[in-house]
Amino acid sequence: MNIFVVNSGSSSLKYQLFRLPAEQPVCSGLVERIGLENSVITHKVFTGEQEQVTQFTLDLPDHEASLREAVSLLTTPEIGVLRDPNEVEVVGHRVVHGGERFAATTIITPDVKQDIKRLFPLAPLHNPANYLGIEVAEKIFPRAKQVAVFDTAFHQTMPERAFRYALPNSLYTEQGIRVYGFHGTSHKYVAEQAANYLGNPAAKLITIHLGNGCSMAAVDGGKVIDTSMGFGPLSGLVMGTRSGDLDPSVVFHLVSQLGYDVEQVSNLLNKRSGMLGLTGASDMRDITKALNEGDPHAELAYDLYTYRIKKYIGAYAAALNGLDAVIFTAGVGENDALVRARTCQHLDYLGIQLDEAKNQVRTKELREINTPESRVKILVIPTNEELEIARQCRDLLASAPDRA
Repeated sequence: MNIFVVNSGSSSLKYQLFRLPAEQPVCSGLVERIGLENSVITHKVFTGEQEQVTQFTLDLPDHEASLREAVSLLTTPEIGVLRDPNEVEVVGHRVVHGGERFAATTIITPDVKQDIKRLFPLAPLHNPANYLGIEVAEKIFPRAKQVAVFDTAFHQTMPERAFRYALPNSLYTEQGIRVYGFHGTSHKYVAEQAANYLGNPAAKLITIHLGNGCSMAAVDGGKVIDTSMGFGPLSGLVMGTRSGDLDPSVVFHLVSQLGYDVEQVSNLLNKRSGMLGLTGASDMRDITKALNEGDPHAELAYDLYTYRIKKYIGAYAAALNGLDAVIFTAGVGENDALVRARTCQHLDYLGIQLDEAKNQVRTKELREINTPESRVKILVIPTNEELEIARQCRDLLASAPDRA
């Protein structure tokens, strides 16, 4: 089954082609600067251990032009992996927000598209771009089944005590204001990998997704019981440019005393805070370099960043009433040994003991970095959201062949 996975952003487009049951991608690509001069397209074809990279710039005015360019690379004689776009049987779309309407992967119909549009106010930076990707793919792959995989879906198992806010009931029942959670595709992938590794489908897990955006989830027997991001992707952990948890009184002060308007507050908390606000840089590699040079701002930022993760580990261990493993994933979680070390420091009471030597090892494979005496496993699991989307598409169509 040829499954083409699309992640459409506001000015970018990521894609991968899978030929399941093989779980290594046949090719992948990234289109950047869509709508601007000198758009950049990077296309990779994988043959065994070999990787053939094609990169060039051209003007791509919109997402349709970008996806058509990608499809031409899929089928061009020199580097193509398909003879015809109609060989793609399924297009899997990442959709950030599914609200309460979508708790599972869903075949896209006109009604589903309308529901995704109705959710635009809950994810104004993401859902419109995701929707645009669907519309473009329908034109380019008219014979393929279009499938939506929602970032929020995995978190829909949360009990009401975890997803409700202590606000008037009408704000939930009429406006849908509640905890939704995000990064669900990543949390689902690594939680399943960990449960399989442990040989324990009932495992109590804490998954820690650390990229530019950061979130955590408490997973009990494959079901999320709590997560750190809430109504939007701003709450919880300290992130690259987002503040994470914040006393709402700060917002009132910004508005009433400092004259901020709504747009300025949103820009401050989403784009100018987090590690960028603390250090002037949002990339952890730059902050690590500053830390090694003795920058006190970088030192504080690392402490604040890892302390917040540590607090959530304690809270989620209590919510789970036990803990079998903590899992680090995504760009920072997989590659920053110092973040893992500082996070796991002084968690002996919970049975979490880090092996410093194992923590320094760099590999793309799942690995343990705990000591033999640690009661809780500490795992580093590279996430693979595109593969998870492809798997969910396959599983959906296998369970509903009459709809395929």
